[in-house]
Amino acid sequence: MLVLTDAQIARMDAESGGYGLIERGALVISGDRIVWTGVESELPAAYAHAARHDLGGRLVTPGLIDCHTHIVFGGDRAREFEMRLEGASYEEISRAGGGILSSVRATRDADEAVLLAAALKRVDQLLAEGVTTLEIKSGYGLDVASELKMLRVARLIGEMRPVHVRTSWLAAHALPPEYKDDRAGYIRDVVIAGMQAGHAEDLIDAVDGFCEGIAFSRDEMAAIFDHAETLGIPVKLHAEQLSDLGGAAMAAQHGAMSADHLEWLGQDGIDAMAASGTVAVLLPGAFYTLRETKYPPVQALRDAGVPIALATDCNPGTSPLTSILLTMNMGATLFRLTPSECLTGVTRHAATALGLNDRGQIAPGLRADLAIWDVKHPAELTYRIGFNPLHARIVGGEFV
Repeated sequence: MLVLTDAQIARMDAESGGYGLIERGALVISGDRIVWTGVESELPAAYAHAARHDLGGRLVTPGLIDCHTHIVFGGDRAREFEMRLEGASYEEISRAGGGILSSVRATRDADEAVLLAAALKRVDQLLAEGVTTLEIKSGYGLDVASELKMLRVARLIGEMRPVHVRTSWLAAHALPPEYKDDRAGYIRDVVIAGMQAGHAEDLIDAVDGFCEGIAFSRDEMAAIFDHAETLGIPVKLHAEQLSDLGGAAMAAQHGAMSADHLEWLGQDGIDAMAASGTVAVLLPGAFYTLRETKYPPVQALRDAGVPIALATDCNPGTSPLTSILLTMNMGATLFRLTPSECLTGVTRHAATALGLNDRGQIAPGLRADLAIWDVKHPAELTYRIGFNPLHARIVGGEFV
């Protein structure tokens, strides 16, 4: 048993609707669970002889959660980034071998060891900023073997680092060249067949897809989700990033845990998400990198009571971002979220977006996944740019 004392504790609980800040607080951990939290002067006598760790007035928050990443991939697209800034069009970049298919080629060519070594460098950056739970998608293999390879690497990351990894099957990300004239065949042979294989191997925690004019239609994604439901796998969706195809509403009708991006989300989609409890995951890194001008409907989401999460969307093309703290700052400066909403978006609401009800808040009975910060007030975590005040992480009740 461990007692943390002299702490400023941001509970991030639904009841307070904000930080839920406890001044001069204490927190008791037994095993991997929180068993008590409150004002230190009210610490029960039963914990009087437990080992203590004085935090010197530091801030304690739930461990941060990055609920949308593509952090396992081969190669990079730095030259493509440079070409765009030199004036090359999307078509010119594609003809030169750029775009998502360049990541597909590099991912297919890399073995698990190469993918793992590269991904761990990116993952370590997130862990150094207080992340204790991380979602990782497939989607750069676009054949069954390569997609499963990506998810095996994701599972290895959770074994090799003190972080809880959740995986998403994102074979419905793009259409590979070998299926350019056979969309139905790709969905049958890769998306569905691979989903079944990955489920049998216990590699898939959720099924995701990209519902967009350049990717997969609402009807195609609905059929994929129907199959996921027969396997008992929860779903989520990239939706309304570039246009409003009604993907978020369809996902909500399938009980999706989250719909992500959402710049073009309309009121019908908002209402459907509110009714189903589907979380809106906003991705300011992609908005920034693509220099978008269409903002997600933040006030309408607030008004409807839709939970709002934030994530890095770490990927090689449109969001090469490995900072959850910068993501929070972007959420505030670009999308006008409050600092409290930003921190809630990478704790409680991010947990909900992954279907995890045992973390994201500080309360008795929940996992002891915590971040300890060298700051006095939680607003500092969103306010600062390029500054990491992390003092320590506690994962499953243990300092790491």
